[in-house]
Order: sequence, then structure tokens, then C-alpha cells
Amino acid sequence: MDNNIDFKDLWKKQIISQPDIVDLQERVKQFKRAGVRSIWKTNILLAGTSAFMIFVWYYYQPEFISTKIGIILGILAMVIYVGVYNRLLGIYKDSDATRDNYEYLQQLILIRKRQQFIQSTILSWYFVLLMTGICLYMYEYASRMTVLYALLTYGITLLWIGFNWFYLRPKQIQKQKEKIDSLIEKLELVNEQLEL
Repeated sequence: MDNNIDFKDLWKKQIISQPDIVDLQERVKQFKRAGVRSIWKTNILLAGTSAFMIFVWYYYQPEFISTKIGIILGILAMVIYVGVYNRLLGIYKDSDATRDNYEYLQQLILIRKRQQFIQSTILSWYFVLLMTGICLYMYEYASRMTVLYALLTYGITLLWIGFNWFYLRPKQIQKQKEKIDSLIEKLELVNEQLEL
């Protein structure tokens, strides 16, 4: 009985499933379309929200300076977020799945780095500015309420912001990370196979 097993030979003989290039290119196109669509949705939503905030300022003529500062901080938060987020649009438009796999892989890695920057630094500033703006905006109206109702109003508002920050934001970040990491992994696999 021969106990010598040639592991290298067994390794070479194993069947490796080849990634479907057409399927991968279709997934990349879907990822690109979803990214561009997300940027446009964000632009429209935040532009509409900013327009509504300006309308509220104009129509209701707030008396307290805190209310005006709150509106300005809210709009500033949205402008900063949209300004940085729109930089991804150029990368998405420049990316082409039919190009060299290595180049496209580098663009996906760049998109992942930009997303991480947006999700950590920019989104943190967005929430801080927005939360501060909302709290300052609400002060004028909360000062007209009883203490109980003012605390309840602030409590519910801060609870909603906390829910977004601690629950919804991490889930969204994880979802985006999984999508792009899956594509990067598959492109790396294709590149490795092409090098062999």
C-alpha cells in the first residue's frame, strides 16, 4: 500500500468553476446603474428638502435667530453631502465594464474608498449638522410648548435620529459594502485566471 499522496497533483486536477464573464459584466452594469440612480435620487430628495426648508423660512417668517441658523445648518449639511456624493458620479460615468478588467477593478476599488470616506466622515458631519440644525430649528416652537411636550418632542426627534444613526446607517453601509466587495472579488478572480 502506497501512502505517498501527491497533493500538488491532486490540487492541479481539481475542477475550478470558471466565472461567467457575461454574467459578471451584467452585474457590473447593474451596479453602475444602481449607483448612478442612487446619486440622482439623493440629489432630488435633498434638493426638494432644501427647497421645502427655504419655503418654510419664507412663508412662516421665524422670529428667533436659532430657527434661521437651524435652517441654514440643515441646508448646509445637505449641500456638503450632495457635493461630495456627486463626485462618485464622475467615477461611475468613467467606468466601463468592457474595458480592461484590471482598470475596472481599480475603479471599483476607488469607488469603495470614496464610499467609505462618505459613509464615515461625510455622513458623520451630515448627521451632526442636521441634528444641530433640527434642534435649533425646533427651539422656537418648543419654547411655546409646556416643558413635558417640549421634552417629548425633542426626545422623539433625537430617538429617530439615533435610530437612523445606529440602526439604518450601518445596515445601508453593510449592504453597499457587500455589493462592491462581491464584484471586486469576482474581478480579482478573473484577473488571476487570465494571468495563468
